[in-house]
Amino acid sequence: MVKNIINISERESRIINMVKAKYGMKNKNQALGLIIQTYAKAFLEASLHPTNEKARRDSAIKIDNLEELKKRIRE
Repeated sequence: MVKNIINISERESRIINMVKAKYGMKNKNQALGLIIQTYAKAFLEASLHPTNEKARRDSAIKIDNLEELKKRIRE
């Protein structure tokens, strides 16, 4: 387990306390862990979703030789 000391605003502390109370958690560490896990699922894992990979592949440009690359750079 990693330990961290963080500085948070009064508002952020209240939000952590609300999450703690809502889910019946014993301490702020558990609440902060839930907040981080929820963020990771909603925002970080979405960017790794296979549909995003397909979109990246579909938008790729195939270049067969160096001359074609130079031409595209100049455009």
